[in-house]
Amino acid sequence: MNKRGIVLYLHVHQPWRVREYSVFDTSHTHDYFSAADETDRNNKRVLEKVADKSYRPMNALLMKLLGTHPDFKLSLSITGTFIEQCEAWAPDVLEDFKRLVATGRVEIVAETYYHSLAFFYSREEFERQVELHRQKIQEVFGVTPTALRNTELAYNDELANWADSKGYKAILAEGWDPILGDRSPNHVYRPSNTESLRLLLKNYRLSDDIAFRFGNRDWQDWPLSAETYAHWLDSSNEQGPLINLFMDYETFGEHQWADTGIFDFFESLVSKWLERQNSTFYTVTEASVSFEPGDEISMPDTVTWADTERDLTAWLGNGMQHEAMRYLYHMEDDVMRSGDIGLISDWRRLQTSDHAYYMCTKWFRDGDVHAYFSPYDSPYDAFLYYMNAIRDMRYRLMAYHNIGGGHHG
Repeated sequence: MNKRGIVLYLHVHQPWRVREYSVFDTSHTHDYFSAADETDRNNKRVLEKVADKSYRPMNALLMKLLGTHPDFKLSLSITGTFIEQCEAWAPDVLEDFKRLVATGRVEIVAETYYHSLAFFYSREEFERQVELHRQKIQEVFGVTPTALRNTELAYNDELANWADSKGYKAILAEGWDPILGDRSPNHVYRPSNTESLRLLLKNYRLSDDIAFRFGNRDWQDWPLSAETYAHWLDSSNEQGPLINLFMDYETFGEHQWADTGIFDFFESLVSKWLERQNSTFYTVTEASVSFEPGDEISMPDTVTWADTERDLTAWLGNGMQHEAMRYLYHMEDDVMRSGDIGLISDWRRLQTSDHAYYMCTKWFRDGDVHAYFSPYDSPYDAFLYYMNAIRDMRYRLMAYHNIGGGHHG
């Protein structure tokens, strides 16, 4: 009989933010990502700030917990863009992550290298990015991922079929009520029309209590103690053996600052959970092979972990976002045929979903906290700088192809 368990999955990511790239820069300078100022568009500055607030203290805490509790385990997804930035500006942070993985109790989950929406625009590019990510993870950490997550947990039956055909053992998605109906996210599921793939669904209520509500003084359960939360876990466990806590790694120290008590809460929670009888932690793959699927789940339409809608509208909800992505992916054949490594790299960095997210107008209108994530004064500025970069990419492509003239050399 398997123990009941927490599946803790944390997502580690930083994008290459586009600087204030003006129309006067186009066709002259191609450095879209290197803001010299001290704003939140300066990628080096942002990484160093978040490393101090989140990555370094959380990595140290996780190492301590792994050393203290033999049953403590977790799973991480780490984007290629994050690894690149660490290699450039915070190599010690990358070494910390390597030490975590070297314990054998920290799984790395596969994803697109550039945290892109390529699955919805170009299956070829999606597959290339998953492969690039696999190679990078092997090169840096010496492990090969056996579980998969798509950007922003964007999931549908088609993705599950693809992952199944590629031999992945597990895939992650949002445990969204309209899909689950009266079922619980606390079971392993079988995605429809798959052979051996298993689906793990985020318990969004319990995850979001930590990720979004923990530091909110207006929340009825503030301040949340580890003992109270552990009782909530006990109650939830009555609906199934697994509690899937999925959230951003930056929850710890960046989204929820240290002065909220988030680090002490987490350390205490791990202890309180493992003190309970018949309680443990599982990695994603371990959970997927330890439990028989409770039922089959079908998601014909795409579900994500963002917003009240849980769809793609955070990235593709307005005309600006659609136009930006359409122009970007329209260049694919010409970019790939150029063979120019720098050009291809820039094109892929522009695929990162954060760029489209910054153009989202629904948060801008209702002044939601999500504006907190944007380095720009408005969604329209984000669109402007981005489209200037796209325009410059077209100039660069003209060096390789007579684009627009009907001839491709």
